[in-house]
Amino acid sequence: MANRTVKDAKTIHGTNPQYLIEKIIRSRIYDNKFWKEECFALSAELLVDKAMSMRFIGGVFGGNIKPTPFLCLTLKMLQIQPEKDIIVEFIKNEEFKYVRALGAFYMRLTGSSVDCYKYLEPLLADSRKLRRQNRDGQFELIHIDEFIDSLLRDERVCDVILPRIQSRHVLEENNELEPKVSILEEDIEEGVESSDEEEPTEKRREKENRSKHSPTKEKRRDREREKRNRDRDRRDRDRNDRRDRDRHRRSRSHDRDRTKRHRSRSPYRK
Repeated sequence: MANRTVKDAKTIHGTNPQYLIEKIIRSRIYDNKFWKEECFALSAELLVDKAMSMRFIGGVFGGNIKPTPFLCLTLKMLQIQPEKDIIVEFIKNEEFKYVRALGAFYMRLTGSSVDCYKYLEPLLADSRKLRRQNRDGQFELIHIDEFIDSLLRDERVCDVILPRIQSRHVLEENNELEPKVSILEEDIEEGVESSDEEEPTEKRREKENRSKHSPTKEKRRDREREKRNRDRDRRDRDRNDRRDRDRHRRSRSHDRDRTKRHRSRSPYRK
């Protein structure tokens, strides 16, 4: 009973929210000491205190697949399904960085494509450090912007397969998202303007005359954006092809193993 999803929970991506985490990892979480002692009868209000006490992120580690507290709290959130406003407050929390990381991870698992870009992209400006436990049980340092970038680009984060989201340029073409404005682009433009002010007036006039006969900055940005979109689409296609090939290979190996077990158990086998 303690491991069941709440009755009034909504399906996410057409399935039970807890099923977003693979079955073998779920079973390891259910048998974990942290889950039994710290996550039992945990509500959305008490979950905040547990998230504030976290000191690292990670998926599973060790040879017997031990889950981290970060993954246990993620499964608990999928089980009780807190309201969206609570998750947004997790993401906007600037004081506790691991609370922000937990909210961003949950939003990536359960949110729509628009919500993922809307709430996660602003976190790319956060460069604070996070401790992450790898599969060997060792700790390593990453930054929040690296973690957010992996959530938006990678297929698997913290040993959990992420649901697929639409490409950003598709949402921009459908007017569901505004064009992305890079923080570095603003700094570059400010640097160019300051350098122009220091130049003599004659050189400035020459540059202005040349700029009249050269393509505008907006056209250059459009070409660069189209090039980035084409490269992103090509990478997405290659990644999907690799994933399909891996799934086909695993299914074939699974069928072979099942056929061998069936033959070995056959009563007619000598």
